[in-house]
Amino acid sequence: MDQALGLRKRTSSRDQWDGSRRLEAPNARSVVRTLSVSSGKGGVGKSNVVVNLAVALDRLGKRVMILDADLGLANVDVLLGLTPAHNISHVLDGSCRFEEVLVAGPGKIRIMPASSGVQKLTQLTQEQKLFLVDLLDDLETDVDVLLIDTGAGISDMVLYFNVAAQERIVVVTPEPTSLTDAYAFIKVMFTRHGERSFRILTNGVADEKEGRAVFAKLSRVADHFLDGMSLDYLGWIPRDPSIPEAVRRQKALLDVFPGAPASRAFMEIARRLAREAPSTPKGSIQFFWKRLLQV
Repeated sequence: MDQALGLRKRTSSRDQWDGSRRLEAPNARSVVRTLSVSSGKGGVGKSNVVVNLAVALDRLGKRVMILDADLGLANVDVLLGLTPAHNISHVLDGSCRFEEVLVAGPGKIRIMPASSGVQKLTQLTQEQKLFLVDLLDDLETDVDVLLIDTGAGISDMVLYFNVAAQERIVVVTPEPTSLTDAYAFIKVMFTRHGERSFRILTNGVADEKEGRAVFAKLSRVADHFLDGMSLDYLGWIPRDPSIPEAVRRQKALLDVFPGAPASRAFMEIARRLAREAPSTPKGSIQFFWKRLLQV
């Protein structure tokens, strides 16, 4: 059956390779918190938010993995100057195990690179899903936080990853189009999938006052038109010239400008997240992937 599906048989080797260094295989699977990071429109700094939140959480002692699910526009590896040899599509065609696809990011962060091949997740046959579930049973990756960098907008794949995640962060800027498109994304998630809880992160604002004002505009519209909706203000990231400079250097902002205003804001948001308990009391990386395959 494996050959018919174009999938190779699982090997018995437990060596874990991330493309550049060996990964330690933990003794036990941990509870993992899965957070999707999305936006209504592109160009709002969503991938930068994911990278720097990951670095901030890593510095707080959290074991972090990034799943780059921004199909066709894999930005995480570009932002960090990485050149991964494999991506998740190689898991789907059976040429790699999950552990072989992972690459090392800043600190102890691990990254699963994206590919347009991720689109196959919505087109898998039942046999292929069972094969992946079988692979997942041997996945030994110990993670506290899984950050999912989804695409922008309301495509099926964006919704797909957001439904599978435990928590959803929506990045918005003061631009009217960003607010309008963020509302459209929240509305679709609410009307199609019954999701009622979202964390709002305002990016590229002048100060906390503007950040809260942007959130208030979005919250008023959601309260008026979407009965039972819960929007929570996660925090704000200031406009900071250090951000585009870090992008040009292909480094995380916190690594090259740790004292920058935006770096301090990322650390504050990470501390807030680190103090919270997961919204779901149990779960693992395997749990997330199996949930994703069932969506």
